[in-house]
Amino acid sequence: MKIILLQDLESLGFEGDIVDVARGYARNYLIPKGAAIEASNANLKALEMRKAKIAARHMKDKEESERAAEKISQMTVTMIRKAGEEGKLYGSVTSRDIAQELEREGIIVDRKKIITDEAIRTLGEFEVAIKLHPEVMAKLKVIVEKEEEKA
Repeated sequence: MKIILLQDLESLGFEGDIVDVARGYARNYLIPKGAAIEASNANLKALEMRKAKIAARHMKDKEESERAAEKISQMTVTMIRKAGEEGKLYGSVTSRDIAQELEREGIIVDRKKIITDEAIRTLGEFEVAIKLHPEVMAKLKVIVEKEEEKA
């Protein structure tokens, strides 16, 4: 079934794209959620009129993401965690922890956009990728230090 996407979806495409999906997926999920409409002749004509607005919004989002990526790339986030003698953490540093630290710095990033191969479980310095836009990636330096024990 051919549909027109009304929002960017990671697995399917961008707003305004015409994609072919299974009929059940479109009727039971995408259309009721408001993420897509059926690609009828009337909807295709309406899409042509909205193409310029969609392109302008896409460019604006990309520019904002590039500015945020530049700011993030210059930042260093330090996490203080309890750790054992060999430098292994009691727990881990996850994408949620990194998102919370960025929020404290005034940058709001969805934790799903923070790409880590796996949770950080040791002390040290790490580089984490953040996908701010489909075409914009930022690298954030994360330092995990040992919490000082109280005597």
